[in-house]
Amino acid sequence: MRANLHIATILVVLLMHGKLHNTSVDGGELSGDYSKLSGIIIPGFASTQLRAWSFLDCPYSPLDFNPLDLVWLDTTKLLSAVNCWLKCMLLDPYNQTDHPECKSRPDSGLSAITELDPGYITGPLSSVWKDWVKWCIEFGIEPNAIIAVPYDWRLSPSMLEERDLYFHRLKLTFETALKLRGGPSIVFAHSLGNHVFRYFLEWLKLEIAPKHYNQWLDEHIHAYFAVGAPLLGAIETVKATFFGNTFGLPVSEGTARLMFNSFASSLWMMPFSKYCRADNSYCRHFAGGFRKGHHTYHCEEKEFHLNYSGWPTNIVNIEIPFRGFDAYPSVTELAQTNLSSMECGLPTQLSFSAREISDGTLFKAIEDYESDSKRLLYQLKKSYHDDPVLNPLTPWDRPPIKNVFCIYGIDSRTEVGYYFAPSGKSYPDNWITTDIIYELEGSLYSRSGNLVEGNPGAASGDDTVPYNSLSLCKNWLGPKVNITRAPQSEHDGSDVQVDLNVEHQHEDDIVPNMTRSPRVKYITYYEDSESILGRRTAVWELDKANHRNIVRSPALMRELWLQMWHDIHPSAKSKFVTKAKRGPLRDEDCYWDYGKARCSWPEYCEYRYLFGDVHLGQSCRLKNSSADALLNYL
Repeated sequence: MRANLHIATILVVLLMHGKLHNTSVDGGELSGDYSKLSGIIIPGFASTQLRAWSFLDCPYSPLDFNPLDLVWLDTTKLLSAVNCWLKCMLLDPYNQTDHPECKSRPDSGLSAITELDPGYITGPLSSVWKDWVKWCIEFGIEPNAIIAVPYDWRLSPSMLEERDLYFHRLKLTFETALKLRGGPSIVFAHSLGNHVFRYFLEWLKLEIAPKHYNQWLDEHIHAYFAVGAPLLGAIETVKATFFGNTFGLPVSEGTARLMFNSFASSLWMMPFSKYCRADNSYCRHFAGGFRKGHHTYHCEEKEFHLNYSGWPTNIVNIEIPFRGFDAYPSVTELAQTNLSSMECGLPTQLSFSAREISDGTLFKAIEDYESDSKRLLYQLKKSYHDDPVLNPLTPWDRPPIKNVFCIYGIDSRTEVGYYFAPSGKSYPDNWITTDIIYELEGSLYSRSGNLVEGNPGAASGDDTVPYNSLSLCKNWLGPKVNITRAPQSEHDGSDVQVDLNVEHQHEDDIVPNMTRSPRVKYITYYEDSESILGRRTAVWELDKANHRNIVRSPALMRELWLQMWHDIHPSAKSKFVTKAKRGPLRDEDCYWDYGKARCSWPEYCEYRYLFGDVHLGQSCRLKNSSADALLNYL
């Protein structure tokens, strides 16, 4: 959920202007005009700086808020005046307006997404895109080739447009980038940023004539990299709704819950069923007619014949004291039983699937125990179910973009279900967690370690988003898929496994029949074997890549760079970059091999001491330029 997972800066790597710009292969350098490409970065939840746009006097604290002061994230003011800081963070829970005493707005430019809390100590801890920017600079990318499009991640999609004209400005950003550099852009979105981009694509259908829609996309967007996309929502959103998400900050869960539940975006990543859809208003736009009731919500028969809405287990299980059934709409048929004479009874356990969370059944059922239910139901209907552009709580189809790459981590322990009970305390501390269900490498187990029955996937998620939500994009692949598994680290190709033309049935997972060394972290690539003309799709699964830190993964940055460089190189002969081997591309990739008393990768690296080196590894550097090394990957 957190934006620290935004790794998208490298997508613009190919925008290179310097040493990889307009050069020839014969000269040992690259050919191709990299100056025409732009990179558009859409950050994730809580990954954009918010700045104050008010004067706020904080009593009992020497630190006041003045215009342009950091709000998210200024840990100094958070620690010294938390109540004052909350005024600048909270929104009205119904109309999403600012607090009467303070308002905040998102910062702009790359500085808004690189470090949320700049400082000697706090800077590295809150770093988001900084490493990506360094990578791009090292490869010679021009400053105007990387464009960040931060947004107020507290707002619902409709409010982003209504208050900030965000999607109008995003459209102009693409069109300006095309005019400025002469070529299409590469979109890199992480976590919630993928939902923002999906909404933009649907909003665009209402802004552009239908016959020009696909043409606009082809002209303005070369590729879309979806990193850590919660395509069916994220379970952590449910826990944050009941308990709050502290983001590692020194605040109580109750305070975090008050803040989180004031944001309409808190429902944007709620889990939903893969079998239920809603008609969108753009349908009448394309058909040229007007239909009332275009938000018809309908589910396939599978939703009612299969368990858990396509998830591993029921997401929410609530144990409540017996008080009759009238308060619980999902079980009202039992209320006909005469229970008025019963003063006590056994606790009642109510279980809720993803569909029952996204359609509001959960919040209706706990109205007697949850004072926030009214607000949640109001925002669910107003900001999502009745959204005039798109109900985001419905499954994705493949975006109509020429090149789509879906990238996520797997095989980390990930929460997939909760057991809650009323605590007897007042809001916001009115719930306790009695148990948690985790998925890990194809199994489900409880917090106590006991195995749990359910429908686990072939792998587990990325520590934040479950596997079934991340891997939904495998449905975007065609009927035949090439699968390659290779180590994440630099390798000579001896441990690369390939399976070509694997049959793929729509809505079925693809599980490679490949060996795995327990000591090696792999990347598994799923790539279209037979693509529609002009359309390519690929899915990359990175072992043990954490949702919040995948942006810092050197292996992913390397793969993104190589793929983009390959796409633009005129001598490339294959649809996707070769995975045969991976050698060092930067001086940082060279290191000292103490066992052989030399620099590792002698084919690429050599010992070359420069003044200031403090250990042998620092003196290991590339023999030739990165351009020479990249020629191996055509």
